[in-house]
Amino acid sequence: MLPFDHLGEKMKENVLDVLMYLFQNYMSDDMDAEPDRDTVQIELLEAGFPSVDIRHAFDWLEGLVEQQDTPVALLNGERAFRIYTEAESQKFDPECRGYLLFLETIGIVSPETREVIIDRIMALQTDDIDLYQLKWIVLMVLFNQPGQEEAYAWMEDMIFDEWSGAPLH
Repeated sequence: MLPFDHLGEKMKENVLDVLMYLFQNYMSDDMDAEPDRDTVQIELLEAGFPSVDIRHAFDWLEGLVEQQDTPVALLNGERAFRIYTEAESQKFDPECRGYLLFLETIGIVSPETREVIIDRIMALQTDDIDLYQLKWIVLMVLFNQPGQEEAYAWMEDMIFDEWSGAPLH
């Protein structure tokens, strides 16, 4: 059973649920062939996801890919204090913002990657996210960032260790 199975058989609720399903079932390094979008869309519909959420999830993923080609301008690479907009503060609470700062402080997330994460959070069709959802967004962003394999592996271990109930080191 995967961490996504916490939803059980109930109807999936939002775009992030679609993204988590896609990530767990299609985004892995060991896949031989990538299925086409139409095939994936049919499977998602059969799994009970609303077509509007599927469409938004594909748009979200396209935006993530576009972020790879768009460098984030930072001040001479220096560390800066990140001030969140009111909309950002409403979308993810102090616990989530603190966790993102923690990941940046320990070197899992760079300032550039942090900005991609914030952009992808703001692109979600939801009022707010919780810490569990934030961790999955971070994992998806790191997976799609070239050169972030070690950070991705660390984050993946953290998510699956927490899910399995194993103590974190």
